[in-house]
Amino acid sequence: MQSGETSGSQYVIVTAAHNEEAFLERTIQSVLAQTVRPVRWVIVSDRSTDRTDSIAASYAAKHDFIRFLRRDHSLNRGSASKITALCEAIGQLADCDYDFIANLDGDVSFEPDYFVSLIRQFQEDPSLGIAGGVIYEPHKGVFRPRISNTLRSVAHAGQVVRRTCYEQIGGWVALEFGGEDWYAEIRARKFGWRVAASPEQKLLHYRPTGGASPLFQHRFREGKMDQSVGSHPVFEIAKCARRVLEKPFLLGSLVRMGGFLSLHATRKPPAINPELVRFLRKEQIGRILGWICQPVRHFSALKVGRKESEGRI
Repeated sequence: MQSGETSGSQYVIVTAAHNEEAFLERTIQSVLAQTVRPVRWVIVSDRSTDRTDSIAASYAAKHDFIRFLRRDHSLNRGSASKITALCEAIGQLADCDYDFIANLDGDVSFEPDYFVSLIRQFQEDPSLGIAGGVIYEPHKGVFRPRISNTLRSVAHAGQVVRRTCYEQIGGWVALEFGGEDWYAEIRARKFGWRVAASPEQKLLHYRPTGGASPLFQHRFREGKMDQSVGSHPVFEIAKCARRVLEKPFLLGSLVRMGGFLSLHATRKPPAINPELVRFLRKEQIGRILGWICQPVRHFSALKVGRKESEGRI
């Protein structure tokens, strides 16, 4: 163990990288700067055609805890290919003793206390199953919080999972339209684990979400992704309304809703089992009711406060 490391704090990282030469070195430098380094970090180049391989291989040659693999062939594309690459990386962890497993994209950077801070939160809360930082993306030369950030969800770009939770949910699973991080969270909460993002830990995401594909295509796929896991239509409307300010703004939200409705019209059943769909929809209806009740409670509190103030006069 390294200096400052305590029992039950060992972690491993897996990364699937595709053409990340512009960003990967920043990610590697962030990991090297951690106050507690991982037991092992496996970087898999998923059919990269740029300098991703040479960058990863050069650091693996210098640091024993870094391993580099390359995948040349895949029958899958997109998210499915990424999950296959991550599975290959996880296969390199069989001889490791660890308590937490992290997925890390190859286009992020973060502070030296990123992992030790999250692990401390896991140790303080035995019910915490998945944790991570919040995403910041570049906007006019300045990194700003992503509009879709919520404290109850953790982006796959820096998702850390307690090993017992990871094994219980069966790890990250490939879905046709993506959403492996969301699917992991649904299963974790279904088993009673808590999922939480830490606003104190920033993940600087150099390639904006969906930047690997045309933006409208990405938004359409996101709508299909939501429908494929059984998201409630009313919740999807609310979700699209909340994300109107995300590029490409209103049109992007409409395209996302179009993707949801296009798959809904096929009457194709959700990709996840019915019990999980019921659990998810119950959660979503609860959140909608919470959104509705919040301004009502706020208005009621204002009325009570006003009456008390008038009484004092």
